[in-house]
Amino acid sequence: MPCKRCKTSPVITLQSGNQPCKNCFIKYFEKKVGKTIREHKLVEKNDKVAIAVSGGKDSLTILSILHNLSLRKKDFEVFAILIDEGISGYRDKTRIDAEEFCKKNDIKLNVFSYKDELGAPLDEIIKKTGISGCTVCGIMRRSMLNIAARKLGATKLATGHNLDDEAQSVLMNYMRNNMEVTARLGPITGIKRDKQFIRRIKPLYFMPEKEVTAYSFLKELLGKYSECPYADQSYRNDVRDLLNGFEQKHPGTKYAIIASFMEILPTLKEKYAQESGKINHCPKCEEPTSGIICKRCQLVAQIKEKLAKS
Repeated sequence: MPCKRCKTSPVITLQSGNQPCKNCFIKYFEKKVGKTIREHKLVEKNDKVAIAVSGGKDSLTILSILHNLSLRKKDFEVFAILIDEGISGYRDKTRIDAEEFCKKNDIKLNVFSYKDELGAPLDEIIKKTGISGCTVCGIMRRSMLNIAARKLGATKLATGHNLDDEAQSVLMNYMRNNMEVTARLGPITGIKRDKQFIRRIKPLYFMPEKEVTAYSFLKELLGKYSECPYADQSYRNDVRDLLNGFEQKHPGTKYAIIASFMEILPTLKEKYAQESGKINHCPKCEEPTSGIICKRCQLVAQIKEKLAKS
């Protein structure tokens, strides 16, 4: 069936059943992302937005969209941050894609690595310490991005999380009874503001992974697809497979999860803002933490101790 608007060949079937052509799909995608940015006030005048880029489809998509938007509006600026974990055959390849894109579009790219931060790349850390790669990245990437964004003067930190990612996070937290963590989710994260924490924004929040992949392909942003070799170790991977199975049998499942979550999110944020009390700061690194010593400092100490003994 041809595109309803242009009567040309469709490139994708949307959840609504519409089958837009290439140009109509790109316009639809960018319009929907723009609506998310406006309605949730993700980017405001004079913002300096750091964009977490890996070189994958999601991060290059949001980097491209925000960069082009900044060129049109001229009232905010963007730059990129890449965390090189040190995963041979994976991050070294996507890093090249990110570097080439940023060079081509004159975007400042700031690179930080586990090797500089921890004394060894992730491959070596896993081999010598036995600590799960997903455990290391779950803590270190978040912390390193926040510290880098703050030191570079960012007012917001944009990530490429899409609708599939957020549906997975919501379901994971329900299954683990992490409701306070769930309250921190949403198109713009956090419960309370803290000068040490750069608020994260997710402009692709309502875009399914299928559509992000199609957009990145049609805009020639996507290089050869690759997945982290340690992904199959993660709890998220199991939840992703579970959700994908439900989505295949019951189309619209992921949309429904996010739609229902958005209805209760204001209540969750209000509840935990009142209950969370004062934000602690780690005495070692001064980063915000829910405990006394932050998880990052605990993990760094553990890794360095095990590396020293290996």
